[in-house]
Amino acid sequence: MTFIAPVARTLAAAALLAIAGHASAQTTIKDAWARGTVAQQKASGAFMQITSAQGGRLVEASSPVAGVTEIHEMAMQGDMMRMRAVPALELPAGKAVELKPGGYHLMLMDLKQQLKAGDSVPLTLVVEGKDGKRETLQVKAAVRPLGSNAVPKH
Repeated sequence: MTFIAPVARTLAAAALLAIAGHASAQTTIKDAWARGTVAQQKASGAFMQITSAQGGRLVEASSPVAGVTEIHEMAMQGDMMRMRAVPALELPAGKAVELKPGGYHLMLMDLKQQLKAGDSVPLTLVVEGKDGKRETLQVKAAVRPLGSNAVPKH
């Protein structure tokens, strides 16, 4: 009995840690991709679907391939489409928020290299939960060819 009790406690503790680790990973990323570039191009966009189980805000993004990574919004102002950086992006609980061309997206600026179709772009996203705790997500965005519905250049 004295041997079984410590083993049972150890197994129970391990199970609780596994559950706690899973519970803290409350944000999921789906279909992450970045737009390919031509040689010497210094900006591109990254897109994906973000779902936060309990809700929160995307507050930061970075990538080693870009000198600057910002959260951007494209929106109509009068009869002009305008793009601007936003400090954070709200993530309603349980609802997928789509970062897409022509809407919210990540702007990769001061690119350090060409983004070639078939490569992947590493991204680090920081999501702040409603409780103020921050979750860091590592994402690999597949590079797709430059297409007709590209995010405008800065």
